[in-house]
Amino acid sequence: MTEPSYLAAVRESYDTVAADYVRRVKEPAALDPVSRAMLAAFAELAAPLGPVADLGCGPSKVTAHLAALGVPVSGVDVSPRMIELARAAYPELRFTVGSMTALDIADGELGGILAYYTTHHTPPQWLPTVFAEFHRTLAPGGRLMLAGHVGNGEHLRPTRAYGDHPVSYESHLLPPDRIAELLHGAGLVVTTRVVQEPEGGVKRQAGTFLAYKPG
Repeated sequence: MTEPSYLAAVRESYDTVAADYVRRVKEPAALDPVSRAMLAAFAELAAPLGPVADLGCGPSKVTAHLAALGVPVSGVDVSPRMIELARAAYPELRFTVGSMTALDIADGELGGILAYYTTHHTPPQWLPTVFAEFHRTLAPGGRLMLAGHVGNGEHLRPTRAYGDHPVSYESHLLPPDRIAELLHGAGLVVTTRVVQEPEGGVKRQAGTFLAYKPG
């Protein structure tokens, strides 16, 4: 499959901001109680089911957090620089460069997928492809946790981020109902949906979804 054009902007942008991103993004232990609880719930659900992939892992602070909770997890990210930083920080874990639109993972290989604040960079027309990859690579009964920014269909085009570096990625803030609908369309069953309102300096709503592949 030809790589979607938006991925080049995501890759280049995160390669550019990577070092400052690591310094600015919170450690999982510093997240709000609801976010920590959802990660703990996902770890408990997914750990017994087989390997888990953290897709869009970035510098892999959350990947390492899941590993500490007993999850057999590895990381995948489209940014080679992010993967370099992840490997340097957590040499005991496995990381690969790759895209959620075409995963180098066998059918039914995964017991779980984490997509943590990553899919909002995906244009809505590509989300069915991404969610189909989630379905393809999950084993029957495999668990998904998807978390990220949500909204009313806003399309954001920032020019600078994370230390005032230039970026060219875009963000698409879909309503939670639409994300749930797309997951359902990919054959995944949503069991839990949590929407957090902005507070404590956070500017946007966040949505977290737990789902599984039936079978």
